[in-house]
Order: sequence, then structure tokens, then C-alpha cells
Amino acid sequence: MEEYLQYRPEGDTFSLFSAEHIWTLVIISVFILGIMLLKKSWMPHQHSIRLVLAAILFLALITHQIWLLSEHAWSAASALPLHVSDLSVIFAFIMLINGSEKLFQFLYFAGIASSVQALLTPDLGTYHFPHFQYLVFFISHGTVILAVLVMLMAFSYKITFRTVWVCVLIVNLYAAIIFAVNKWLGSNYMFLMKKPEGVSLLNVLGKWPWYLIWAELIMIVSFLLLFWMYKRGRLHD
Repeated sequence: MEEYLQYRPEGDTFSLFSAEHIWTLVIISVFILGIMLLKKSWMPHQHSIRLVLAAILFLALITHQIWLLSEHAWSAASALPLHVSDLSVIFAFIMLINGSEKLFQFLYFAGIASSVQALLTPDLGTYHFPHFQYLVFFISHGTVILAVLVMLMAFSYKITFRTVWVCVLIVNLYAAIIFAVNKWLGSNYMFLMKKPEGVSLLNVLGKWPWYLIWAELIMIVSFLLLFWMYKRGRLHD
């Protein structure tokens, strides 16, 4: 059991789209489909479901920080939740508690897009199932998507074409702040300074800074696709 809690476990590195990765994605997809297809069943209990999802996100965030501290591995240069997908965990927790429409609008685009990218190409190094880091990573990012879908179906929140570009602007302004933070801490949050060492979509997008330009374009296309899905879903409601 202790080996699944070690900060630097020995053994094979995480393998992209291995059996364990695919099965993890299947399980998350089943939960997502369940939320979408069984709306009438869970809707009367949506408040309780929101609290459960919020508790999962809170526990994932807190236990991860405690684990890093217990392993003497906490560092401001690597352990702060400053990646967009990590920040989305915090925002999703707040959204589930207070029902913020503004947070929902941001998370519908930035939260879903960053979480999907993280789930498909996780930078996990030597962490694989059932290591604590592996479980926390997939549970937290998968729960962000579930949280956004629950709020989307439980409330009549509005998303406009303008919202897409507001979110693009927010992410870019945030990236500018994080670039300065990276310079200060010697960190690599949002992978603005260099590409991740593990498997990542960024690794096929060229060298720095060109992969940042491609990442920007992919983000915009992803947001536009999510907007199209929102509009299509509303037409069929």
C-alpha cells in the first residue's frame, strides 16, 4: 500500500491510452452519460448531488496538498493549483456551493476544455493506477466536467457568443499573470515556459514559443465547438 503513496514511485511510467487509461476514461464517460441521460431521475435531488460533487472536489484538493506536504514534496514552484485545469477544481467547488452563473460560464469553456485535455493527455510521469496521484488527478478533473453538466441541466444559465470571447480574454489575461509568476518562482505553470516532460498535446505542436500559438488556436476552436454544442443542446430541449 505504501508504494501507492510514494512521491517518487519506482516502476514503469504512465502509458497513454493503455488499458488502465482507457478504462478510466470509460468510467468517467459512463458517469457523464448517466448525468445526461438520467436527468429526470436526479433532478429532484440536484442540491444533494451538488454537495456531493463539491465534497469530492474539496477532498481531492485538500488531500493532494496534504500528501505533498507529508512527502516533503510541496513547493511553490510546482504544487500551487495554478494550471487552468487545477484552478477549475477550485472554481467548480465554489460554483456548486453558491450557484454562480459567472463561474459556470467560465467553467463551461475553460473548465471543460482544460479538463478534457488533461484527461486525454495527462502528465503523470511514473504515477499509474492505483497510485494516489493517479486517482486524485482523474477524479478531480472528471468531477469538474460533471459539475458543469449538472449546473447546465439544473439551471437556465445563458451562454452567448460574446461569452466565448470573454473567456478567451480571461484565459489570456490569466496566462500573462502566470507568466510573471513563473518568472518569479522559476516554475512552469500552464506550461508557458517549456513543454511538459511527459505525454502532452503540446509535445506535437512545435518548439517554444510556437506551441503556445497553436495552443491558443486550439483553445479558441475548442471554445467555439463547446458553444455550438450548447446551442444545439438548447434547440433540442
